[in-house]
Amino acid sequence: MNRCFAVVGNPGGRRVALFAEAVRAAGLPAPRVVPWLDVLRAGGAAFGDGEIVRVDSPGEDREVDLLLRDMPDPTRVEGTARWYERFTAALGTLRGGIRLDGPEDVAVMFDKRRCHAVLAAAGVPVPASPTSGATGAPVRGWDDVRALMREHRMPRLFVKPAHGSSASGVLAVDSAGGGRVGATTSVELDPEGRLFNSLKVRRYQRERDIAAIVDALAPDGLHLERWVPKASQGGRAADLRVVVVDGRATHAVVRTSAGPLTNLHLGGRRGDLAGARQAAERSGLRWPELLGICERAAACFPDTLCVGVDLLPATGWGRARVGEVNAFGDLLPRLTGLPGSGAEGLDTYAAQVAAALRRAPLTGRPGPHHPHHPHRTGTTHVSA
Repeated sequence: MNRCFAVVGNPGGRRVALFAEAVRAAGLPAPRVVPWLDVLRAGGAAFGDGEIVRVDSPGEDREVDLLLRDMPDPTRVEGTARWYERFTAALGTLRGGIRLDGPEDVAVMFDKRRCHAVLAAAGVPVPASPTSGATGAPVRGWDDVRALMREHRMPRLFVKPAHGSSASGVLAVDSAGGGRVGATTSVELDPEGRLFNSLKVRRYQRERDIAAIVDALAPDGLHLERWVPKASQGGRAADLRVVVVDGRATHAVVRTSAGPLTNLHLGGRRGDLAGARQAAERSGLRWPELLGICERAAACFPDTLCVGVDLLPATGWGRARVGEVNAFGDLLPRLTGLPGSGAEGLDTYAAQVAAALRRAPLTGRPGPHHPHHPHRTGTTHVSA
């Protein structure tokens, strides 16, 4: 049976375009694009036995966002619980094909409380959290955040929408003597109490403003994590986004920032990957061990071909924790694979196409998943 690709995504978007380019570069016909808008309006979509199906992000489309959140202004932050409910339901309406993304995997990754609990249960190092898993503490508003800060002795913490992405709605909260608090966030709070996403990172120093933001976000669900000081590079806070394809860490980028939010779209800058490797190894943390943490995190989601792992090196680079695992964390244009990774010369999308073709047998039925676990210790990953 001939193999072909299909992608559920937003036509004209960067993600779909980059994936289609990678499929064509592999000598295959362009993938069939199934618009998220059609899936949501029709109540599902069907795929042929020989179609290898990639599910991509429904973001960056006003009409799709409206159907998922009922929010006329796509720059608003609120409505993530409704988005999550409708998005995960839509995943269940996709029928047939050879799926590269497990619906339950994606559902867990888009609930930070569940994802944290899954990682912790697997022994993956994560920041401490009082809201992790089904037994985690509820957060009904700012008063609960304040109480949990005291109870768990967390003077500095991250407050995250449980179903958010791209740092939307995230607050880095710190407290000082005398009960004073401050928060760094990309949330813009308007005079009517509405929340908007902004590319400008703000500093709020009045507790009533921070409380207003948290109280507005709380109905959608919140996740709290201890704020562990990050490693630095060039005087800036640094972390890594590591892409894991079919069990193997294939791509990595260092993200640096003058503040606690390192996301590149919020002004973060790409750092020096070779320098990060050298700093880690000087501190006794071998580079394969560092990447191995990301591979262990990805192994918690065995039905999904590719994930993006946010790795948080601690001060001094001697330890690292996983902050998040992202179902759609592969948008790193022009970044080629790590030498020794098996993805040399390939961007994140080309690496996934090659892996999908290895995994999909000619019968059109899903084949067994054989992650490249031997490479965790057998091959030295070197920086790009």
